[in-house]
Amino acid sequence: MTVSATKLVTAEELLRMEYSGRCELIHGELIMMSPAGAEHGVVALRIGRFLGNFVDEAGLGAVFGAETGFKIDKNPDTVRAPDASFVRKGRLGKRITRKFFDGPPDLAVEVASPDDSRREVNDKANMWLARGAATVWIADPKAMTIAILRVGQKPQVLGRGKTIKNEPLLPGFELSVDSVFKMP
Repeated sequence: MTVSATKLVTAEELLRMEYSGRCELIHGELIMMSPAGAEHGVVALRIGRFLGNFVDEAGLGAVFGAETGFKIDKNPDTVRAPDASFVRKGRLGKRITRKFFDGPPDLAVEVASPDDSRREVNDKANMWLARGAATVWIADPKAMTIAILRVGQKPQVLGRGKTIKNEPLLPGFELSVDSVFKMP
């Protein structure tokens, strides 16, 4: 029996690679992902836009779009990319670099795709929380819900007619679930 070892990739090697498609780095292994569907893209950008407008106006930090890599483990490296994210001003440093952000976002937003299993989405959300994210939002276009997850708390699931508010990271921010899933 022959066993072949897979060469582990570092975050720095991933950053230098020519574009090889949508991927994440999980414990040193490159995981390829299919492009997001149209509904997924609309929902992710809409949440990012609402977050970005609020954060910019309030001067709270930075909102990052989909595909922004966050290096959350070292040796072997893990670089994950939420569909939208927020990092508080105090964690940004003097300037945003071209490298992957070192550490998790304070808020990670994941949009469930039709081909994602519930377990895959929950595992990714739990990884964000375990690595230091304060809050994770999981937007589910099929169910038209947004689940809010925080360490040590039961998930809060908001459906149609409900509003995200009282988010400790974003004082004064409100986002209606209906506005997230309203299709043109």
